[in-house]
Amino acid sequence: MLENIDAVIFDLDGSLVDSMWMWRQIDIEYLGKFGIELPEDLQEAIEGMSFSETAGYFKERFRLPDSIQQIKSDWNAMAWDKYSNEVPLKEGVDDFLEICREQGILLGIATSNSRELVQNVVSVHGLEDYFSCIMTGCDVAKGKPAPDIYLAVANELNVEPGRCLVFEDIIPGILAGKAAGMKVCAVEDAYSITVKEEKMLAADYYIEDFTGLSKNSRRKRIS
Repeated sequence: MLENIDAVIFDLDGSLVDSMWMWRQIDIEYLGKFGIELPEDLQEAIEGMSFSETAGYFKERFRLPDSIQQIKSDWNAMAWDKYSNEVPLKEGVDDFLEICREQGILLGIATSNSRELVQNVVSVHGLEDYFSCIMTGCDVAKGKPAPDIYLAVANELNVEPGRCLVFEDIIPGILAGKAAGMKVCAVEDAYSITVKEEKMLAADYYIEDFTGLSKNSRRKRIS
């Protein structure tokens, strides 16, 4: 998987960290403050949107009185403690990051989340020294499935898109990586398990977690 790869780019939620469950709970609690029940189609509707795009969608769809900036601020506050204390890294990802660094592979993050929260996640898990670039959906013109964010990370890392490997857990993210001309590995996540087959077809690779990948990468490097 790492053959002819100069950079590995991670989506954050559901790919680098196990956090997709958290956002559904936040949506329930947040909408509940306005007396609104969580619509069943909401998660699918906002998949791939940037943090700002999602806030705009909430404001318009639910006719919220708060500004987009206030909505984002409230979400940041609600998520901060959960990211700090309840959200683990995906199994085996820490070993895989070290393998990439040992092999001189650059690392980046391309997330639809807010910069404040992704910086918090990186800090909590002590990953500051691994990632050379962190890009959010608010930094580019279009969110996933548009390729903008992945192309922006590749440009920042000064790596050709064709020599980048993306790890993604949702269909819009997988499509964004492929549209950018990159190899994509789909990551299993309970949140998107119902579309597992679709993810496997859309991506170049599929993993349940990073444990086996880390072992295989070490074995190949040693041999």
